[in-house]
Amino acid sequence: MRRSLLSSLRAHLGRLVAACLAIVLGVGFGSLAMIVHSSASHGIDETVGAQYKGADAVVYPSRSTISPEDIAKAQKVQQASSVVTLTTAYLEVSYPDLVRPTGISIDELYDTSVIAGPGTSSGRLPTATNELALPARTAAKHKVGIGDQLRISSYEGKSWTLKIVGLVDDSKSVGTASAVVTPATMKVIAPEAFVRAIGLSAKPGVTQTQLADATRSVVADGLTTYTGEEFIQREVEDYTHGIDVLGGVFGMFALIALFVACLVIGNTFTIVIAQRTREMALLRCVGASRRQVFTSVLAEASVVGVAASAIGVIFGVALSALALTLSREFDWGIPKVPLHLDIASVFVPLLLGTLATLVAAVVPARRATKVAPLAALRPDVAPAAGSRAGVLRLLAGFLLLAGGGVLLVAGAAMHQVIIGAAGGAISFLGILAIGSLLVPALIRVIGALPARGGGVPARIAVANAVRNPKRTAATTSALLIGVTLISLTCVGIASVQKTFDVSMNGQYPVDLKVTAYKEKMPASAEQQLRDIKGITQVVPVSSVDVKTGGQELPVTGLDAGKAASVIHNEELAGKLTPGTALVTYPTMRGLDLEEGSPITLVSGQHKLTLTVRLSIGLDPITITSTDLAKLAPNAAVSGYWLASDPKADAPDVIDAVEQSIPSVQNLGVDGGLAERSSYTKIFDVLLIVGIGLLGVSVLIALVGVGNTLSLSVLERTRENALLRAMGLSRRQLRRMLAFESLMMALVAAGLGILLGLLYGWTGTSALMGGQTVDGGVEYAVPGTLLIAIAAIAAVAGLLASVLPARRAAKVAPAGALATE
Repeated sequence: MRRSLLSSLRAHLGRLVAACLAIVLGVGFGSLAMIVHSSASHGIDETVGAQYKGADAVVYPSRSTISPEDIAKAQKVQQASSVVTLTTAYLEVSYPDLVRPTGISIDELYDTSVIAGPGTSSGRLPTATNELALPARTAAKHKVGIGDQLRISSYEGKSWTLKIVGLVDDSKSVGTASAVVTPATMKVIAPEAFVRAIGLSAKPGVTQTQLADATRSVVADGLTTYTGEEFIQREVEDYTHGIDVLGGVFGMFALIALFVACLVIGNTFTIVIAQRTREMALLRCVGASRRQVFTSVLAEASVVGVAASAIGVIFGVALSALALTLSREFDWGIPKVPLHLDIASVFVPLLLGTLATLVAAVVPARRATKVAPLAALRPDVAPAAGSRAGVLRLLAGFLLLAGGGVLLVAGAAMHQVIIGAAGGAISFLGILAIGSLLVPALIRVIGALPARGGGVPARIAVANAVRNPKRTAATTSALLIGVTLISLTCVGIASVQKTFDVSMNGQYPVDLKVTAYKEKMPASAEQQLRDIKGITQVVPVSSVDVKTGGQELPVTGLDAGKAASVIHNEELAGKLTPGTALVTYPTMRGLDLEEGSPITLVSGQHKLTLTVRLSIGLDPITITSTDLAKLAPNAAVSGYWLASDPKADAPDVIDAVEQSIPSVQNLGVDGGLAERSSYTKIFDVLLIVGIGLLGVSVLIALVGVGNTLSLSVLERTRENALLRAMGLSRRQLRRMLAFESLMMALVAAGLGILLGLLYGWTGTSALMGGQTVDGGVEYAVPGTLLIAIAAIAAVAGLLASVLPARRAAKVAPAGALATE
């Protein structure tokens, strides 16, 4: 059987190329996910470990702050050879490229001879009270360097001028690094600085556990004492939490790719073994047992699986190296990590790829052993859906579809993602189970009109597509999975984003609010804001402090006619009418007010009674500018409410607004744009990553479509030759195969998009129904993306038919009719 196995591999290698390609893509993608995750986790582990090198125990504030008494007690621990305090102050700094100060974190320098501390990439660490070391990336961003002076200010209004004497090496820092000053400087600029931790190193012969236990017994109960290893692990877990999630997402898509690859592999082996029925029958006739035939098929699959999986791992390593190299070109706020290979990231994908190939080949191998030798010498009949196995399969499919549908509805109604996901998986398995009935029916529907007007090639293509329902369903199901997942992702993200936008409009109805504190706005302020790229509307507001309910509160006046242009919540904007006061819920509760109750506002000699209406996201009390004029006729413009272009880059808009109106020293900028834009970016990245990752499964599925057509061409060589002999031209033969592939792609695309809409909407309801304030969920149909998905699937289906069609057209009719 060994010789038979080797000769079989040589003879049928061309037919296994598509299966090998599917394995390579699936394993390569899984290897990429695991290697990138391993490299990122290892890089951050090494980085955090380097930052706290030498610390054998760390005291961390958990339930209370670290007091001077705790520091003194830690310094007296006999098992410690060195004790340092990690102290940080948060102040403001004036950079030459900014019109007003911005926040900065500053660390106090400590003795780094035992416990690791900051180092410099150029210059030196500070030694005098008027010196400072600035992080290198921060210095480059604001175009300052060694020798320059910076103005440091406290929030109490005090300020100091410090000279930059060095640039802190932050190339391996996670996030933004802190500036560094001497302890003497810290006592001057921030005597009440925050002590974020105490680091201790152990004396020779003292273990980390012994040092941590001794320290824990003397510090306050509200402090947590870790060993050095425990603290590094804690920091790593904080940093890698997102990476672990990303690794899980990558792993999920890798499993999807492997699942689709299994379908392609199983379909390929089914067709190859069906075409080799006579060969296996002859082996049985010359003495080969069923076990030997079964073993030979699995051995062939294992050789293919190991070889293709090994190539896939190499492919994944190469892609990982390329991805990490490209990541070093961008500043993502994480250390630039090198490629890190471990046993799991290399051998797990190799093992999974081999097992997936074996599992996919088991059913075809068993089928090959069930045919009697003499019966196998006769042509095999295509399986019918009306067989007993086919009826049971359809019955199980309908039961799965019904049960999954019930779980889908329950998950959406109860807002339970797990129940909804289970319902989606079960119902989709039901769709796959009834595919041998559903797909041919849909192909007949789609091909009905073209078959009438498309001539003989179209009619033959429809007949060929439905001749073997099980094979056609298996081929289409691979593409169906990919299209469904991409459609689900697009619909789900679009619906979640729309729901989020509506929710944000309720919580943050105004994009940006610009306010001058205890200063007057210049006359040119409005025009300066209008000139900012990305700002579409600027509405001035006035404020005045009034007395009401025994309290003094600010009241904002806004032109009712222009409110709708800057307040995204139409219902809220409609409430702003003369005689009405929009009051936030905390203010209503503080004043003991209810919706519809009167509120009396007093400003100087003026008094005004208005009707209360609940508002969310506005100022404590918002009234019309007409009503405000009755309270304070001379109220000056104190700020502006802005609306921005949804297509504009929000961070750039916010930065431009914050640096606008330079004559105002204390300019406040807030609103929902920053939070809205951060989530919008997340949605955009998720959409791009989701489509890119799922595109791999679609590529594997298309390989399966092309493979099926190729094997079908080989299987129908005599039939195609007979058609050619009867007058079918090469061009018509190519059209026939192209139309057959197109119909399978269109069925997969249409059914996948419909399922994607269903799963996307129910998934959004399950995910977001319990997250919004009012429980409302918005459903979206990304029409352009769905049309693009259908078009790409159709084009890809046509492309998948090119090589099989060319191969079929090259065969001479007479030669093909002579073959067995």
